Formats: sequence, C-alpha cells, structure tokens
Amino acid sequence: MFKLNLKIALRNLWRNIGITSINVGGLAVALAAFMLLMMYFTYETSFDKKNPNFDNIYIVGRTFPDFKTNYTPPPFGKAIKENFSEVVAVGKMKKGGFELAVSSHTSTVFTKQQLFVEYEAAKMFNIIPEGGLKKPNGNEFLYYLSKPYMQTLFPNKKDTKPEMVSIGSRSAEQFGEVRGSIVPDSHSNISFDAVSIVNEIGTGESYGHPNYFTYIQVKPGTDIASLELKINNLYHSELTKNGMVDEGEDVTETNAFLDPLKNQHLKPKAGSDANYKVLIALSVLGFLILVIACINFTNLSIAQAAKRAKEVGVKKVMGAYRFQLTIQFLIEILMQCLVATVLGLIIAEIVLPKFNSLFLVHLSIWNKENGLIWQLPVILLFITLIAGIYPAMVLSGFKPAAVLKGNFQTSRQSYWLRNSLLVVQFSIAVIFITGLLIINSQLKYMRTQDVGFNPEQVVYVKNLVYYTKPEVFAPVREKIMKIPGVKAVTVANAIPDGSGMGGNGYTVEGKQHSLSFLDVDYDYFETLNIKLKEGRAFSTSFQADAVNSAILNEAAVAKYGIQNPIGKTIRGCNIDYTIVGVINDLKAEGFEKAVEPTIYAINNPCGNPKTEIMVKVDEQRMAEVLAILKSQWSDINKRDGDNFRYHFLDELYGKLFAKQEQLQSVFFAAALLTIFIAILGLFAFAKYITNGRIKEIAVRKILGANDLQIFKLINTSFFVMVMIANLISWPLAYILTKKWLETFAYRIEIPILPFVLSALITIMLTIITVTIQANRAVRANPVDALKYE
Repeated sequence: MFKLNLKIALRNLWRNIGITSINVGGLAVALAAFMLLMMYFTYETSFDKKNPNFDNIYIVGRTFPDFKTNYTPPPFGKAIKENFSEVVAVGKMKKGGFELAVSSHTSTVFTKQQLFVEYEAAKMFNIIPEGGLKKPNGNEFLYYLSKPYMQTLFPNKKDTKPEMVSIGSRSAEQFGEVRGSIVPDSHSNISFDAVSIVNEIGTGESYGHPNYFTYIQVKPGTDIASLELKINNLYHSELTKNGMVDEGEDVTETNAFLDPLKNQHLKPKAGSDANYKVLIALSVLGFLILVIACINFTNLSIAQAAKRAKEVGVKKVMGAYRFQLTIQFLIEILMQCLVATVLGLIIAEIVLPKFNSLFLVHLSIWNKENGLIWQLPVILLFITLIAGIYPAMVLSGFKPAAVLKGNFQTSRQSYWLRNSLLVVQFSIAVIFITGLLIINSQLKYMRTQDVGFNPEQVVYVKNLVYYTKPEVFAPVREKIMKIPGVKAVTVANAIPDGSGMGGNGYTVEGKQHSLSFLDVDYDYFETLNIKLKEGRAFSTSFQADAVNSAILNEAAVAKYGIQNPIGKTIRGCNIDYTIVGVINDLKAEGFEKAVEPTIYAINNPCGNPKTEIMVKVDEQRMAEVLAILKSQWSDINKRDGDNFRYHFLDELYGKLFAKQEQLQSVFFAAALLTIFIAILGLFAFAKYITNGRIKEIAVRKILGANDLQIFKLINTSFFVMVMIANLISWPLAYILTKKWLETFAYRIEIPILPFVLSALITIMLTIITVTIQANRAVRANPVDALKYE
C-alpha cells in the first residue's frame, strides 16, 4: 500500500510540476533565510554559555540619577566577599588604555585589547592558558598573548617555555616576559588579545577610583533580589565610612546593582539594548518569511484540491478511511518539505559567506553548536503540519457520492480561507516594504544631519605618551604643524567615535548635576570644526585657560538652567572653573543616545590622561601628509616612534551606524524575498482561478466583451484583496516602525510616502502578475473552450 501511495504521490507531483516547483522553490528560499537568521539568533543568545558558572555570575554596577555604569571602585569587591557568605568568589578586571606593540626578533603584533584580570576572575571565566592556570606569586604579573599572536611572534615554537618580548617602541628598550598563550573564546563577552593575570588589581586605590569591572559568583539558588539589596546597603555604608560623602548628604543618589552575565551581550542594565531589539526584529522577520512560504504552500494545495477529488472518491468507495487519506496527503507534503529543506540548506550554504560578511560573524551550517541538528527536524515537522494539515483535511474530506457524480465543488470555507491567506501574505509583504522605506529615510536623515562636528579629513593617530599638560604637547604640535598640508593638531582623552566619556559631579549656582567631561587641548574645537554658540574657544593668549577655564555644551547649560553662562563659575574636581564659552551640541555617540551634558577643560585632575592625537589635513595632500608623518614619527614621538598607526575619524564614527545599516540590508533582502514568494503564489493562484473561469471568459467574449474588460474582471478580485492587505498592514507597519524609531533620540517623523509607495508597488505587481497569467486565457479562441458544451 505504501509503495502504491508513493507512486501516486510522485506521479501527481510530476503531473503538476509547475505548481510543485513553485511550492518547493518558494519554501526552500524561505527556509534558507529562516535557517540563517535562526543560526544568528542562536549565536547571539549563547555568549558565555560554555562557562560552567554561567548562571551564577553577576557584574556589580552603579546607578546614578542620570546614568548607569559597570565601573566600580576596587575596594568594593573585597568588601562584598568579606560580608556575604552566599558570594563564593569575587574577581576584578580592567581594560588597558593603549594599543601596545609587542615584538619578537622577527615580528610585531599590536595588542588592541589588553586585559588585566585577577586570578579569581580568571578562574570564574575559565580563562585558562595553555599549560594550565597558575596562581601568581605576590605582586607578580603573568603575561599571556592570544594563540594567534603567539604564533605570529614565534612561529616555530614547540615548547611551553616563557619568551622575552619588546613592549612598545623598540627604541624604548622595554622588555617583558610572555608566559605562554591563551586561546580566547570568541563567543564570550570577555575579549582580549593580551592578558595579565595578577592576584589583585587596584591595590592602594580608594573609592574615588571607580575604574574596574567587579564580578561575583554566587551559590546556586541564591536570592539575587535580597543579595542586591544587601550589597547596595553595604555600598552606602562604605561610601560614608571612607569619607566619599559629606555628613548628612543623601547617599541614595548612587546605588549598586547586580546584572547577570547572560544580559551583558544583548541587554545590559548599564548600556543599550539596541542589539537585543534588532535581534528580536530579525527573528520575527525570519518567522514571518517562513509563515508566508507556508501560506503559499497551503493556498496552492487547496487550489489543487479539485484535481484530487475523484482519486479520493474512488479510494473511499474502495474502503479507505479518512485518517488513512490524511496520512497519505501529509506524507506527500512531507516529501515536498523534505526536498525544500535540502534545497534550503544548499541555498543557505551559498549565501552564508555574504551573511557572515554583513553581520561580522563566522557561522557555519555544519557546526553542531549552531543548533541546526535539532532545529531542522523540528522546523521540518512544523512546516509539514502548518502547511499541510488543512489541505490534507480538505482533500480527505471529499464526499464520494458528490465527486463521482461530477458535481464536486470546493466549499465556500475553502474559498474564504484561500483569499484570507493571500491577504495575510500580502500584508506581511507590505509591512516589510514600508519598514524598508522608513529605515531608508531614517538612515538618510542620519547621514545628512549636522552632527555638530566634522570628522572628515581628520586623522586619529595612535599614541602611548601622556600629554596631560599643554606644555608637554606643545613641541609635538609644533613639529606636526610644520608639515605642509596640516591645518590643525590637538590631543584629548577621547575621540568622538561613540566610545563615551567619564562622568563627575559639578555645581553651578548651588545646583549639582553629573556631567560628562572631556579633557582637551588647544585647537580641539578648531580641529573638529565644532561651532561656538557664544563666548570663545581655548587660546594660548589666556594663561588661565590651562588652569581653570571651561567650556560647556548646550545640553549642560540647559541642564543647569543657566542664564548668560559666560563668566560664571562651575565647580568640580576641587576646582572653580570659569565658563568662557558654550558650544553647539555634538552627537559624538550617534543618534540613538541623547547628547550628554558635557564640560570641556584643559586641566582636569579627575580625568584620564590625554593620549588621543587628532590631525586635520588638507584634502588634496592627505597621502603626502601621512607619508611624512610616518617617516618623521620617530622624531615627533620618540616613545612610540617605531610604530606609526592611524585611523580616519570619519570611518570610526561611521561604525556607529553599522547595526542600522545591517538592519537595512536585511529588510531589503526580506522585502525582496516576501514579494518574490507572494508573487510566486499569486502567479500560481491566478493561473488556477483563470483556468477555472475559461468557459465564463469564452461566453463573455461571444457576448461582446473586449480584452480590457476581461482583464479588469479578473484583476478586480485580486485588486480588492491587495487593497485589504494594505489597509490591514498600514496600522501594523506604523506601530512597528514607530517602536523602532523610538530607539533613536534623534529621528524622523513617520512620513506618509512609504505607505503610499508600498500600496502602489503591491498593486502594480499584482496587476502585472495576474494580467500576464490571464493573457493566454483572454487571447484563446472561445470555440476551444465551448466546443464540448
């Protein structure tokens, strides 16, 4: 019986090869997209899951009235360990501030992610060097490089013995010992290419040095809410005990919190959850694409039901039960889904390199960790049931007497279901088209909007030297300015690339608020072409500028509500600054975050050292200037002279748009894919409808109807369905795009044009598709359709 049913299934599929190809092809393309997005979802949601302590690790953070941060003072971790028995381990980490050159006799690598890790933190995060994790002796630093870097420096190394390397410029003759290599987990939030393991970091530093990441590991089953409350109370008492708050001052303005390790990659409390929202959007997108393909499958299967009616009638007369027929048709559908899955895997493998390039990942279909091994059978079963259960029930439910008498007619319920599914299909397509157009509008706005500074033609030069005082940087500026084509040179403790700045409390006219601070040098505003709203920029003509002058941005002035700020005093870091200027706000952190109220000063004892050199270059002489800088760098910057390295500031700033550009690319692909699948289904459905109305068309032509009237007749029902789809999808598209736009502090108002364009696109495609399919029936000779009547 199985063999017979298999033959019938194969013959039936071959007889309707056109519909079968559309069914299988559309489903295969959708499955390929769904598999890629599911692999990406699995990858993004499984960071650090290899860590055996994954569920019990938390980072300690702090909440201020205006922001949250994961940076904590070094003594706090030790206090937590001493006071709470449910905390089994505490470890601190700190990121290095420099890109260091590490050299052997033959090669050089640049460590961009230097990490200082306590021994307890290394155990907690499974940071195990090759040869095993060793506990440092006393204040000893155990320095390790990543495996790829170690192989570059010592390609022929076979043993595990330490090696001597030069750190920084070779001319500085600073040497260190590399104890070995570590294979870094590329799927972890803790990333590094060089790591120093020590017993304790931050020794001797107080609660006034919150520059460390503090992680705790708790006992399984710990009440985290209760522990968080106790840690917060401890933090307040520690601040009071160590003199960090004045007597009677409200300590509750700063609170400690715990954030689980599983949140750190996608939705940290002290950070943006934009990545999480984008991931959810991509996951929903992938699911909707699969739903469209399943709708296509269901619609076409129901449309083909009439051709199987006599087969069902004969089988029922011969004694077949409805259950047996349902299983038979489900197996047929399973066969098609299985072929579609294999084709989907092939398509996914072909597209994967482009996908990896777009999302900057290294996914592989044949990697067991991506979850496809168990996901594919589930997906196959899911689509078989979703796409096949209703058609199978319809086919198996035909009444033998009716179909064998020749008066079989599909039910009105099937008619409404087919039309409803087509409406849903086009509704999803319209949402994608509208979403794509609105994303394009927001990205165009971001690219063309004035960001408050000009990063173009600005070269950011890597550097190891502290230029905290202007007189130290003055000789460097003078040498660089002598190069033909250089317009301006400055140094600061941060560059406007979205990396953020430090924060501190400042008081104006009795009002205290937390401000971001940026430590700059002369010509900072000129180099970046930052416009002054009022007052003046820092100048060597005013000696006080290097001591206690400050410039605020518009957001800071608005925060304090200062009227006529020039000449007024702002106090912070135990210095009374005189406000000498106000600048326009600059979107240094992109469009997703509101501009931080910021203070700019040359002298700031609370800030980080000024190391970031920026050079404004004439556009016509960029290559010449870079060549001269490279050749003269050993004289300009003796400490780092061997290794001249640079980036273009506009490229660094442009990376802030990367996630949204990814979303744009994915929505573009999704819009094309959904339109393609919908048009495939529409094409086959129109063919079915047209074939069913051949005699009606012939009669109308005999009675005098012209071709245009018949085309209008056939298109009318599809036009109505597409319009209904647009009316349904517009509110949904509006709500979804509004939610997405709300993730931006600076955004467009939702325009009407994308909704109008999506309607025009879908209507035009529908008319063209249906007209092409109906053309043969319209052009046919009426005699051929009616000669047997």
